[in-house]
Amino acid sequence: MVHGSGGGLHSWQPVAEQLADRYELWTPARRGYAPSGPGRSPKRFADEVRDVGALIDAVGRPVHLVGMSYGATVALHAAAAGLPVRSLVLWEPPLYAAGGELGPVLDEFEELVASGDRRRTDRLLAEKVARVPAALLDLMDAGPSAGGEPDDTAGWHRDLESMAADSADVERWSGVTVPTLLMGGADTWQPMPAVLDRLAEALPDVTRATFPGQTHFAPSVVPEAVAAEIARFIARR
Repeated sequence: MVHGSGGGLHSWQPVAEQLADRYELWTPARRGYAPSGPGRSPKRFADEVRDVGALIDAVGRPVHLVGMSYGATVALHAAAAGLPVRSLVLWEPPLYAAGGELGPVLDEFEELVASGDRRRTDRLLAEKVARVPAALLDLMDAGPSAGGEPDDTAGWHRDLESMAADSADVERWSGVTVPTLLMGGADTWQPMPAVLDRLAEALPDVTRATFPGQTHFAPSVVPEAVAAEIARFIARR
């Protein structure tokens, strides 16, 4: 179970708790997220694939690879690289957040981190990477600061490096032939829904699951429903 950006070992925990009595679960902390170290810079998705490959070697058999957000993009890269994957479960991979347009975002992120401005850093990531709607951004600005939350700066830095060096070409995933469950929230904002539709068209063997009334954060909000969908899909593989 590969976590996304801005989240570490806790990200999949609500869903994992619903599955732990049925499956052997591996929930690694990616580079930059405690207790893992920061890793080398600049990071690339190829580094993430090597890490996933090392974990699969440790498991000793093909795995069901589950990825959330950025972690879902990692899972796609791992499957495309030919790692021994029985199936893919993808929660809203942000495939639109890639390429040269993220270069200036990475530069601004590094400047804000150097200045110690956590609130503006969070606003930049939400607006320019997650593409959170303006109304939600305003609510975020009005809320408490993130001072009490884990410092995920190193992880975000490495993830932005990978995304800025990647491609936004969705059609390239047509070579991923393993059975894939593609999940998303019915109320998740654009461009994610359009990207999921394009990805579903590109993947040769895909099952869609949409959660009514939910957004990108459904794995934390309705973990029972997300876990049940994952279990139903895996049971058939």
